[in-house]
Amino acid sequence: MVVSPAPTKPVILVSGNPLVPEDSIALRIMARLQERFPKAEFREFDSAENIEEAGRDLIIVDAAKGIGKVTLLEGVDNLEQSKVYSMHDFDLSVTLRILLKIKAIDSVMIVAIPSGYPEKKAVEEAAAIISTLL
Repeated sequence: MVVSPAPTKPVILVSGNPLVPEDSIALRIMARLQERFPKAEFREFDSAENIEEAGRDLIIVDAAKGIGKVTLLEGVDNLEQSKVYSMHDFDLSVTLRILLKIKAIDSVMIVAIPSGYPEKKAVEEAAAIISTLL
C-alpha cells in the first residue's frame, strides 16, 4: 500500500449516484457546500475508490434512508451491514469497516442527508454540521 502525503486542505468526500434521484442529494448540493467552505476540497468519490487517500480522518457527505433530518454519524456502528458474497456487494459500509480494521484510516464522520430531502434545507443543515468538523 502506498501512503500518500496528507492533503494540504481538508477533503470532504461526497458520494451518490447522479442517475438515482434518492441517492444524488449530496452530489446536487456539493457545489453550494464548496462555496460555503472554500478552504476545504469537496471531492466526488465512489466507495470502490481508494478513499483512504483523502486522509486518516474521513468526512463523508452521503444520502441515507431511515433518518428524518441531516445527521452526523460518527464511525460505522450505525451503518447497515450488507452481506458480501462477491466484489459486487462491496458498498461504503463494507469499505469503511475494512479500512478501519486494517488501520488505513483512524476515523470517519458521515454527514447523512435523508433521501428526498429539500436541497435548501439539506445545504443549511449539512453546512452547520460541517462547520463543527473543520
